[in-house]
Amino acid sequence: MSRILNFSFKVWILAAGRLLSEIGTGFTLFYAPIFFVNQVGLSSTLVGIALGSGSVSGVVGRFLGGQLSDTPSWGRRKTLLASAAVSVLADVVLSLTSNFPTLILVNLLMGLGIGMYWPATEAAIIDLTTPEQRNEAFAITRLADSLGLSLGVVLGGALIANSGSYRGLFVIDGISFAVFFGVIYFAIAETFKFEGKPATSNSENGWTLALRDRALMVYVAVNILFTTYLSQVQSTMPLYLKNFVRLADTGTGFSEQIISGLFTWHIAFAAICQLPMAWLLNRFSRITGLRFSLVLWGISFVMIYVTGNTPNNTLVWAIITLGVMSLGMITYTPVASGLVADLAPESLRGVYFSISSQCWAIGYFIGPPLGGWALDHPQFINYFWLMFAGSILVGMAILQYLSKLTAAKIPVKQKVSKLDESSN
Repeated sequence: MSRILNFSFKVWILAAGRLLSEIGTGFTLFYAPIFFVNQVGLSSTLVGIALGSGSVSGVVGRFLGGQLSDTPSWGRRKTLLASAAVSVLADVVLSLTSNFPTLILVNLLMGLGIGMYWPATEAAIIDLTTPEQRNEAFAITRLADSLGLSLGVVLGGALIANSGSYRGLFVIDGISFAVFFGVIYFAIAETFKFEGKPATSNSENGWTLALRDRALMVYVAVNILFTTYLSQVQSTMPLYLKNFVRLADTGTGFSEQIISGLFTWHIAFAAICQLPMAWLLNRFSRITGLRFSLVLWGISFVMIYVTGNTPNNTLVWAIITLGVMSLGMITYTPVASGLVADLAPESLRGVYFSISSQCWAIGYFIGPPLGGWALDHPQFINYFWLMFAGSILVGMAILQYLSKLTAAKIPVKQKVSKLDESSN
């Protein structure tokens, strides 16, 4: 607790800004697939492809975000401002979207904005904290994410119930990103002091060094698995609960209001457990924390199967399932960021987090189209969840190899020093 009280005020400002923008994201994240499938009339596969297309531009955004964050003329602050501005533009277009090509354009813009955001904000958190504070620091920012999403889902569900206006949610999302822009512009100065620092990341050597870091590359492989899991919660689960789960008394799926309540529970439970979980994980290595997360994800995917095939007490099963998913998520996110921070040299934080963030782009490129395809082929949907449950065995094998690499690995900072010496 004392480490949290000693955080730089900029960490809290970044978390507050993220809270505001996530409220708007909560308005759209869980309701956009339902809107474009059930009201606009697009197929689940097309909506999944559109959502996944954001990962294509997300790759570009993450590359730019990492490179610009480590560039003295830009830095973390200007990169965050550019990210917020692109996200506002994306929501303006989303509020006017009524066809598949425009939905693709929207998601390309959103992917670019989100891609630029993550390397910059995580590099800024590292700048502002000590290694001992980082589990809690990343937990605080994820807590802000969870609280914002929770409020957004609740308010979004209430707005839809009262007005039926999905497009109004998209407008509010744009306003929230504009507020986030203002918070960064007026309250956050550049977090990294570039004067006197090695300029490794401004040359090809920085990317080459990161890509040759075997531990980082193995981490990337398992991280793609985690982000693919997360994408299923946000893109496939809402439609699955709406269109495939069958309640005993009605023979239909859950209403939008119940889905809103379920995901509010999912996010709120994650928020409640975020800091206690971070404190618990401080007792273990980062790799062990990721193993815990894999086990929880495997259990949750089996429970989705049970939820969809149990007509009695279906709501109870859904509540438990999303609760376990919450634990899987909060066990993964701060530990994964902390592991990248351990691997990254000071002058390459933006580059390392850029590469780490690419896993989100790849996972969200794979996950939504795969989930959309499964939803359009009901005969495979149950095997779909069981397949994901079995995939944790692959993740465990990768983590075992990663554990050996991190134990025997030469510190990256020493590699940077040698590279700098050889270039002089």
